Amino acid sequence: MNWSGLQSLLSGVNKYSTAFGRIWLSMVFIFRVMVFVVAAQRVWGDDSKDFVCNTAQPGCNNVCYDHIFPISHIRLWALQLIFVTCPSLMVVAHVKMREKKDMKYTASHKGAHLYAHPGKKRGGLWWTYLVSLIFKASFDAGFLYILYYVYDGYDMPRLSKCSLEPCPNTVDCYISRPTEKKIFTIFMVVSSAMCILMCICEMVYLICKQIQKFIKKKYNADRKLFAENHEMTPLAVPSRRRGCGCDRPGNAPIDVDRQPDSPSSVSAFTAALLKSFQK
Repeated sequence: MNWSGLQSLLSGVNKYSTAFGRIWLSMVFIFRVMVFVVAAQRVWGDDSKDFVCNTAQPGCNNVCYDHIFPISHIRLWALQLIFVTCPSLMVVAHVKMREKKDMKYTASHKGAHLYAHPGKKRGGLWWTYLVSLIFKASFDAGFLYILYYVYDGYDMPRLSKCSLEPCPNTVDCYISRPTEKKIFTIFMVVSSAMCILMCICEMVYLICKQIQKFIKKKYNADRKLFAENHEMTPLAVPSRRRGCGCDRPGNAPIDVDRQPDSPSSVSAFTAALLKSFQK
């Protein structure tokens, strides 16, 4: 299988991925694809040839090998990698569709753009990205369950018992390099679990970020609505009028129409007062 072609195809996903998505893609190609291509295929390459049972009955070895290994680890991991990486192509296809629609819209609307950033995770692209994460985590979890169910765990026993026909009786069967195969199996299982964890973290990050945007948008809308419904006019500065009595103690009113007393009236009043005291 040409894994380099798949890697070059999926490398474009990094442009539209978050930090968690970039870490996930790096883990897939470094800890899974490279290990699978470089080491795992060689470890399981001589599996059927070195499988030995303590009997000379023709066909017994083949029947027991098929019973103990219903599906090869190598082929199961190859299918897992294909299924896990394919959902990322959904995002690439969606972005390409957006770019094509934007080009048609620009040509028919004199330079105007339908999408400011076609690769921005908004609207339908956000849902496509989230669904791709769900598919990736589900495929990884499903293949881990299949591996556990088919082989009754992730262990690689040194000795297996087989009593199927045409074996004459219960025979002992041995596989080659069981410890090495067990180590690689556990390594691939742990790598798959880490990829599932990264997908879950990315889903939580996307959902929390979307909730934060929604709360912020709602807060700004409520604030704008409150400002529109409670417009306040500036208060007018009171003007000082003559005779308002604002600066007098007690704010006593002053009769504006009253004229000040003349000097002659004051003198007459004083003379009348003195005359009353003389009497």
